[in-house]
Amino acid sequence: MHLCYIDEAGNGQTLDPARPDAPPVLVVGGFTVPRAHIKSLTWAFLDVKKHYRPQLRNAEQLSEVIQHEIKGADVRKNLRAGNHNWRRAAIELVGALLGILEAHDSRVLARVWIKEEGLAFDESGVYPASVAALNETFQAQLAHEHSRGMMVLDSRTKVKNAPNVHCVTTRKYRTGGDSLRGVIESPVFGHSDTHALLQLSDLVVSSLLFPIACHAYLNDVTWNVHCDDAYQPLREQFGERLKNLQFRYQDPVGKWRGGIVVSDRRTRQSSSLMFGPAKAVAVPASPIPGQPGAPTPERPKAEPDGGLPLIL
Repeated sequence: MHLCYIDEAGNGQTLDPARPDAPPVLVVGGFTVPRAHIKSLTWAFLDVKKHYRPQLRNAEQLSEVIQHEIKGADVRKNLRAGNHNWRRAAIELVGALLGILEAHDSRVLARVWIKEEGLAFDESGVYPASVAALNETFQAQLAHEHSRGMMVLDSRTKVKNAPNVHCVTTRKYRTGGDSLRGVIESPVFGHSDTHALLQLSDLVVSSLLFPIACHAYLNDVTWNVHCDDAYQPLREQFGERLKNLQFRYQDPVGKWRGGIVVSDRRTRQSSSLMFGPAKAVAVPASPIPGQPGAPTPERPKAEPDGGLPLIL
């Protein structure tokens, strides 16, 4: 059996210069983990929390360590505005999180939505569609692993939660068969202060996927506080590891799906930008005519077309 923990970063605010703090992207995502690794992953995450929040080492109750949250928004703030030590601690924290996911056979999955300036963004439609798409990826992984699973979503409000359940329930019980056979139940909801792995999901989404998306797809939006070159090290240092943590699969017609999928409404760029800058293709220099080794063409040729403060 596998568990899938999902959280979000961003909201439905319109991307507009009048709102320089409006999130330019919405990310709905998280990770999957085999049931057998849940306890060890949880303990590994608590150890990471205690390392970057030294005050937790003296906590008298385990519940204090579990309830204390390191928020992704604070990690981003430390990257943007912190001193050298704070920025280094933030980068090390993200690296530690990826390390424990890699060590526990976890897989990262997400839907990333890039907003267009001045256009309304329908969060009420995008969020359920994202959950439905993530369940399809989860189902594909479960089939591949010959496993069963359940998805746990970070709870918001009842009005916002309900559509995310219905979009999956109707697929499981509609006439014609269950298209999500491995998913044993519609998504359930948890509170991050009581579910340590929802906190881990929040950090994956809001301290890694969200800032990478902002830097990769909106680095020309200089008036928005979330579009900052301080996020570049995340993309450069962790892009390849993030790519390798995906579960990707081919649909019946051979198209690759799953993993981290970006819907770029601004410039229609591919999801591959999440994993590092586009690599330039080296073009051999043409020999200078008349120099040794330079061929003499018979006629001209046409050109081809084209810790944390972690004490905060």
